[in-house]
Amino acid sequence: MSMPKGSNVPVPAPAVRVEIGWRSGAGVPDADASALLLAAGKVRSDADFVFYNQPTHSSGAVQHEGKRTAGGTVTDTVAVDLARVEPAIETVVLAASCDGGTFGQVPDLHIRVLDAATGSELARYDSGDASVETAFVLGELYRRQGAWKFRAVGQGYGTGLEGLATDYGISVDEPQQAPAPAPPQPAPPSPAPTPTYVAPQQPAPVAPAPPPAPPAPAPAPAQPVRLTKVTLTKEAPSVSLAKQGGSTGAMRVNLNWQVRKQFKGWGAKLGRAVAMHADLDLDLCALFELTDGRKGVVQALGNAFGALNQPPFIHLDGDDRTGAVDSGENLTINLDQKHQLRRVLIFVTIYEGARSFADLNATVTLQPQHGAPVEFHLDECTVPSTVCALALITNQDGELIVNREARYLVPERGVSPQRTVDYTYGWGMNWTPGRK
Repeated sequence: MSMPKGSNVPVPAPAVRVEIGWRSGAGVPDADASALLLAAGKVRSDADFVFYNQPTHSSGAVQHEGKRTAGGTVTDTVAVDLARVEPAIETVVLAASCDGGTFGQVPDLHIRVLDAATGSELARYDSGDASVETAFVLGELYRRQGAWKFRAVGQGYGTGLEGLATDYGISVDEPQQAPAPAPPQPAPPSPAPTPTYVAPQQPAPVAPAPPPAPPAPAPAPAQPVRLTKVTLTKEAPSVSLAKQGGSTGAMRVNLNWQVRKQFKGWGAKLGRAVAMHADLDLDLCALFELTDGRKGVVQALGNAFGALNQPPFIHLDGDDRTGAVDSGENLTINLDQKHQLRRVLIFVTIYEGARSFADLNATVTLQPQHGAPVEFHLDECTVPSTVCALALITNQDGELIVNREARYLVPERGVSPQRTVDYTYGWGMNWTPGRK
C-alpha cells in the first residue's frame, strides 16, 4: 500500500535496496536516481552525493546500481547498507532527476524500499501530483533514537539535478556560457615626472628592511561534481575514458532485457511469423586483441568466460537466461591493464528465443569504476538481425577510446553470429561450432 506524503514507517532491515521506478513508453523522458548523505541538513562534502557519475560512497554504505527494465516498468536502484552508514550521517535523501522533460510526463512515478536480504517490500510511496518539476525528492531514510525510518517526501524542484544538489550544499561544475569580453580600456596617461630634492644634511642611517614573508600557499582547488552524462550518438560517437576520469579500476558492462511472450512487427514486413518465447536468451560477448598479438573471444558459448587479473583481462560473470531486473549478464574489463589491450569489441547475440533484435527491450550499460556511464538501447533494429556490435574500445597512444557502433548484422545462411562479427571487423580468427 502506498504511503501518504509526509508519513513515515520503521525500517527494520540492516540493508535495503531503494527502487525509484516509472512506467516506460513512447515520449516518456528518462530519469535517474540519486542519494545525498546529510549531516545537520547538508552534505559534508561533494563526496556525500551518490549518482550515475559518482556511483559509490567512500564508506561503501551507499551505491547507485543503475537501471533495469521489466514488465514495462523502469527502475533505477540505490543500495543502502544502513549498518555501515557513518554515525555522523543523520539522513539519506533519495531523489530522482528528469532528463529531456518533466516529471509530469513520467507516469507511475514511485519509490519502493526493499529488504536487501529477502526482497520484501518495507515501504512504498507513489507520486501523483508531479507537473513541471525536473527533480524530485521522493523519500528519505533517517535515524530516530538509534533506529532507521523511511519518510515519504514528494518535494519537487524546477531547477533539475543541479538545483537539487546545490540546495544540499553540493558544488556543481557545469559548462557555463563565457561572458562577453570587456572592451579594451585606454591606458592611463603617464604621470609627470616628480622632481627630486636633495637635503643639505647627511641622512640618518636606515635599518635594512626585513625580507618579505613567503606567500601563503594557495588552497588546493576544489573538485566540483560533474553532472554531465556521456551519451554517444551518431553525431558524437566517441569518448575518451581518460578525459572522463574512467581509465582505471574495473569497468562493468551490463546487459539486461525484458522477456515477453511474443512480439509483432516482422510478420507484416517479412511475411513470416516470428515467435519470441519466455526462454529468450541473449549473450553478452567480447572479441579482444592484446598488444602482444593474441586474439580471442569472451562468451558463454564454449565456457570462454575469460579472466580479470590475467589475459585477456576481461571476465564474463555467467550465463544469465532471464535478463532479470536484478542480474542480467555482466562483463568486467580491467582498465588497470589497459596497456595490454589493443582493441575490444563488445557485442550481443541472440542465442535462442527470437529471430531479431526488433522490439526487444534490451539495454547495455558501460559503467567505469571512476567515471560517467555510457548506455546503449537496443531499440533501433530495422533488419532481421541476430547479432549487434555495440561498442569498439581501442587503445590510442595509451588512451582508451570508446566508439559507439550500434551495428545490427545479418549473418549469411550457415554463418554464425560470432563469425559474422569477426568478418565485419577483420579479427581473422578460426571458428568451430560450440555449445553451452
